Amino acid sequence: MRPNSLHAADLAHLVHQQTDLGAHEAEGAILIARGDGVRVTDTEGREYIEAMAGLWCASLGFSERRLAEAAYKQMLALPYYHTFFQKGHEPSVRLAEKLAAIAPEGLGHVLFQCSGSEANDAAIKLIWYYNNIRGKPQKKKLIGRVRGYHGNTVATASLSGQPHMQADFDLPLGERFLHLSNPNYYRFGQEGESEEQFSARMAAELEALIEREGAETIAALFAEPVQGGGGAITPPRGYFDLIQPILTRHDILLVADEVICGFGRTGNLWGSETYGMRPDMLVSAKQLTASYQPLSALLISDPIHAALMEGSRKHGSFGHGFTYGGHPVACAVALETLAIYEERDILGHVRAVSPAFLEGLGALRDHPLVGDVRGVGLIAGVELVADKATKAPFPAAAKAGLLVQERCQAAGLIVRAIGDRIAFTPPLIITAKEIGEMCARFRAGLDAAWAELGGKALAAE
Repeated sequence: MRPNSLHAADLAHLVHQQTDLGAHEAEGAILIARGDGVRVTDTEGREYIEAMAGLWCASLGFSERRLAEAAYKQMLALPYYHTFFQKGHEPSVRLAEKLAAIAPEGLGHVLFQCSGSEANDAAIKLIWYYNNIRGKPQKKKLIGRVRGYHGNTVATASLSGQPHMQADFDLPLGERFLHLSNPNYYRFGQEGESEEQFSARMAAELEALIEREGAETIAALFAEPVQGGGGAITPPRGYFDLIQPILTRHDILLVADEVICGFGRTGNLWGSETYGMRPDMLVSAKQLTASYQPLSALLISDPIHAALMEGSRKHGSFGHGFTYGGHPVACAVALETLAIYEERDILGHVRAVSPAFLEGLGALRDHPLVGDVRGVGLIAGVELVADKATKAPFPAAAKAGLLVQERCQAAGLIVRAIGDRIAFTPPLIITAKEIGEMCARFRAGLDAAWAELGGKALAAE
């Protein structure tokens, strides 16, 4: 490596997030230089199909000029202003108005932050505030799910069910964070158990947790419609239909974390719509701006907003906010993004190409490394197994998922290994032809990994 190169500077100074820092120190990083459509090119001139849309988020690909122009136009007019102290600006007002118009029923108020982590963190604060204002100060515990992902703040990492994000960070923090099982039917369904029966068992687990902790202590359940950071895990049939009534009966809020699923990823505008969820709060980010600007939006119900009003009267202020929350440039880009979704019928496009996406990946079930493929819209997870007949996983030390990820990368495909699940969330603009090329490159990566394993796999003991 050249001593004064970009890669050397990267190794010397940049701390990479969610990265094996030891491997990074030994191998260096791939540095992306430019993008076009669903493809990106690194500083060495190598081209990749970006099958993860970056971090589940570049919905309109990597070269949408209208978004760049919207940002430039807004920067010339008003490059920055805030929404503190009874001040604001037109882009934030218009975006809040638009989101309220397209939100699930009952979610008519919007609070802007910069990231999904911040929006989920704000949701936690508002839930605690809400229960204090309505005279239920004991109702503070929050339920997440194993392998769920809700962010990287102290509170959201505690809520998430990701062990590597908690180890040695002194998390989870306190006793307010509870967790339910991972609803991965393929991996955790019992022998002879149908999906519906598995969902009923998951619902019974929720009932048992509420009975054990006391409904009077539990404030909310946070759930992604599709568990993104867990490996693109779709819920088993009937799951939310059984969960929702339990929450309602026990006065427990449902927070839909739509940071990944929102704005068309599942084939509907909201993942909540896809799975019949009726959330009291909804967290969105990523595809809100196609990730051309950092912005998130927390949508809240009338009762929660009424509590904010009452608390403000009590304390003289609503004591929450972020300097860049509702940034005018980000809001302008979000408005243009939503306009593009409508004008180009991106939802219709997702529905049109989803069969090619799901069938193309599903055809890889014949590969010796592939145990299961599940997805919806343009999000899917592929589970790798050491033994297809028994579903036996690989030993953790084998790092099979990472091996497949690296061999896919060599084949010109960027995917995400989450343990031994390979996640796919390509830009929503991907074509059927590009999906075919994506699947061909994935098969090449699987074949290369299989050959490196010597054509056989060692089951976990």
